[in-house]
Amino acid sequence: MSYQLNHLPNRTAKPRNSGLTLALDKGYSKRQAEDFCEVASSHTDIVKLGWGTALVTQNLREKLNVYIENEIPFYFGGTLFEAFVLKNQLDDYIKLLQDFDVKLVEVSNGTIWLSDKRKNEIIKDLSSDFTVLSEVGSKNPDDIIPPYKWVKMIENELESGAWKVICEARESGTVGVFRPNGEIRSGLIDEIADQISTEHLIFEAPQKEQQTWFIKKFGPNVNLGNIQPADVISVETLRLGLRGDTLFDFHSMDEMGINEIYPESKKGFSQDI
Repeated sequence: MSYQLNHLPNRTAKPRNSGLTLALDKGYSKRQAEDFCEVASSHTDIVKLGWGTALVTQNLREKLNVYIENEIPFYFGGTLFEAFVLKNQLDDYIKLLQDFDVKLVEVSNGTIWLSDKRKNEIIKDLSSDFTVLSEVGSKNPDDIIPPYKWVKMIENELESGAWKVICEARESGTVGVFRPNGEIRSGLIDEIADQISTEHLIFEAPQKEQQTWFIKKFGPNVNLGNIQPADVISVETLRLGLRGDTLFDFHSMDEMGINEIYPESKKGFSQDI
């Protein structure tokens, strides 16, 4: 940061274990990846190549080298993992990851049927060679998983060797921890966070209102996923209170001297600020 602004919230530094921003690459070219890294590499912790895009992206290796050069770990989306499992080709998937020097792997069952027992066995097996991100939640909006089961599945997957557990929301932010209209299932989130440290969780939050909600609730170092590359800078400003949505969330007004400048702000924020 070129200039110093007082009273910004403390952000963890890369490589970090909390405060992760996981960006969603839906088919970027090498040049697009270069442009993205030029402005946002310091704020991007992981890049996910969405669903099965890695299998059909031209010049994939050249693009991945851009992320490697910018020290951004990457992985292939969980749907691609599920496609290989569905076709009984898990060994081929592992070879694919090794061929492209992928260090992270997502283990999910949001679309296919994969028993919890088998899923945890795969997590345990893969965790010996990869850093595993598991995902809990269904991509089917009609499949409502009760909170106690979310908690149990997350606990089991962490015990099996998952580094982080991703809470499903899809690219749209309309399933899993969200209702079909994008509204947050706050009771579910409260139940999960009451029993599991949020440091172990990545909340998919593709919409600005959702990102704002998580940052307000859990602070600037909450882990967020499925962030559009074009929104990474915006998310960082939300984390730092540099956007109107979170400007007053991380500091008292007296601490910033705002009440001395705008006494009326004691009754409500001045629209002139």
